[in-house]
Amino acid sequence: MKIISLQFISLVVLLTLTVSSCKNLADLNVNPNGVNPATAHPNLVLSTVLTETGRAFVNLGYQDIAGVMQHTQKDGWSGAHNDYEWGGSQSWSEYYDILRNNQYVYDRAVALDFELHQGIALVMKSMLFGLVTDLWGDAPYSQALKGELGGGENTFPVFDTQEAIYTGILADLEKANTLLSKAKSAYNSNAESADVYYKGDPAKWRKLANSLALRYYMRISSKKPDVAKAGIEKIVANAAQYPIITASADDAAMPFAGNSNADSWPANTTYDATESNYRRLKMADTFVKALLAINDPRLAVWANKVQIPLVVDATLPAKTDKIVDGKRYLSPDQVAGKEVNTDPNYVGLPTAIVGGSTYNLSQTGEQAAKNPHVSWLNDIYRAAKGPLLKARLMSASEVNFILAEAAQKGWAAGDAKSRYEAAIKNSLETWGVGGAYAAYIAQKDVAYNGTQKQIIEQKWIASWTAATEAWFDYRRTGFPQLIAGPNAKRKVLPVRFYYMLDERNLNKANTDAALNRLELTPYSEADGKNSAWSKPWVLQSTGTPW
Repeated sequence: MKIISLQFISLVVLLTLTVSSCKNLADLNVNPNGVNPATAHPNLVLSTVLTETGRAFVNLGYQDIAGVMQHTQKDGWSGAHNDYEWGGSQSWSEYYDILRNNQYVYDRAVALDFELHQGIALVMKSMLFGLVTDLWGDAPYSQALKGELGGGENTFPVFDTQEAIYTGILADLEKANTLLSKAKSAYNSNAESADVYYKGDPAKWRKLANSLALRYYMRISSKKPDVAKAGIEKIVANAAQYPIITASADDAAMPFAGNSNADSWPANTTYDATESNYRRLKMADTFVKALLAINDPRLAVWANKVQIPLVVDATLPAKTDKIVDGKRYLSPDQVAGKEVNTDPNYVGLPTAIVGGSTYNLSQTGEQAAKNPHVSWLNDIYRAAKGPLLKARLMSASEVNFILAEAAQKGWAAGDAKSRYEAAIKNSLETWGVGGAYAAYIAQKDVAYNGTQKQIIEQKWIASWTAATEAWFDYRRTGFPQLIAGPNAKRKVLPVRFYYMLDERNLNKANTDAALNRLELTPYSEADGKNSAWSKPWVLQSTGTPW
C-alpha cells in the first residue's frame, strides 16, 4: 500500500510538471538576455558591420594582396602571398555575412524611419558589393541576402553581371548622398556610439558616399568612359551638393581596439608569442627600390633597417665571412654567383623566389627564421593597436589621385598637377612625415610630369596597407609595371579570385553562367575559365594589364 501511494504521488508530480512545461514552453524559449530582432535598435548591429568591414579590408590590403602588389613578400608559408597559389581558397562568405547584417541595419532603419542609418547602410552596402565584384567579377547581387525568404531564386541566386553591380552601386550612393544631406541635429536617430568611423557624423558619411562614387566611376572608365566622365564631372562641379573627402581628417579609417587578437592589428606580436606571422612578412624588393629611388620619407615609417648589412670588400682575404661592429664582411669569393644586396639601410625580398628565408646569404637554422639581412616591417606593426594602425577604407589621398587622373584625361576635375600634389601631401601627412613634403615634391622624379603612369605609381606607394585598391588600379591601367617572380604560378600577375568550390557545386547553373561570361586569356591555362587570369567584364577588350 505504501508503495502504491508513492507511485501515485510521483505520477501526479510528473503530470503536473509536464502540463506546466507545455504551458510555459514558449516563455522558456525566450532568452531573457537576448535581443528581439524585430524590435532591436540598428546600432546594436551597425558596430559589427563597421568593424568587420574594416578587418576584412585590412586583411586583404596588408596580407596577400600586398604580396600581389609587391609591397611585401613572405619568406615562409608564401604560396598565396608571393606565388598566387590560390586555387579557390578565397571565399566571399565573410563579405556576404557582413552584408546580411548590414541589410538588417537598413531594414530596421526603414521600419523606424531612421534616414541617417539608411544612408550609412547604403554606403556600406556599396563598399562591400564593390569589393565582391572587384575581386570575383559577376556575383549574387539583386537576389542576394534573401535566403530567409525561401524559394529557389533566393536560395540559389543568379550572378548579376559586373556591369549591373557597378550600376547599382552608383545608384545606391546617389541615394545615400540625399539621405545624408541633413544636419546631424535634424535626424531622429543617433549612431555616435556605434560608429567607429565617423561617430555618427552625417556630413562625413556623405563625403564618403560621393568619394566612393568617384572610385567606381574611375573603375569603369575604360569600359564606359562617357558615363565615368559625366559622373566625375557632376560631382566635381557641385561641391555643395556632392561634398567629397579632401582632408585626411575625413578619411574612412578604423582604429583597432587591441583588447584581443580578434580586434587587433593583424599579424601583431602582442597575441602571437612566436612572432611568426609578423616576422615572415618582409618588405618587397620592388617596393623598397622604388622608395629608395625617390628618397621617400615614408620608407622609414614602414620598414626597419637591416639588422646586419652585408659588406663585400675586395681587400679581404679569400674565404672571409665575419661580423664586425654589426656588419657582415665578405670577400668576393664568398658571393660569387650569388644574388647579394649590400644596401646599408634597406633591403627588400625579391618577388616569388625559391628559398626566401635564406635570401641575401642568410644562413640556415635560427638565422633563416629571423633573417637579419633583409628589412623587416617597422616595429609599429608588432603592436595590437596604435595611431598609425588603421584599416584604411577611403582617403583624401585616394580621392585626389582619382581627380588627378581624371584631369589628366582631360575631364573637368580641376588641375591635374594640383590634385596630384595634394594627394601626395595627404599621404605624407597621414604617415607623420608631412614636413618632408616640400623637399620630396621638388625632386625631378616626383615633380608632376603629366602622365597617368606617374599618378598611378604614386597612388600605389600611398596605398601601403591598403594594397587591394592598388591591385584594382593595376588591372585597369597596367601601372606600376610589375613582373611576376620566378616561382609564381603564372608569368603575369592575376586579375581576379577563383569562384569557390562550394558555390560551383551548390549553385552550379548560376555559377556556370557567370563563368561563361569571363574572357579566357593565354594565361588561364589549365584552370579553364574559372581562373585568376581570366578577365571579368571590367577588363575585357581593354588590353590591360597585359
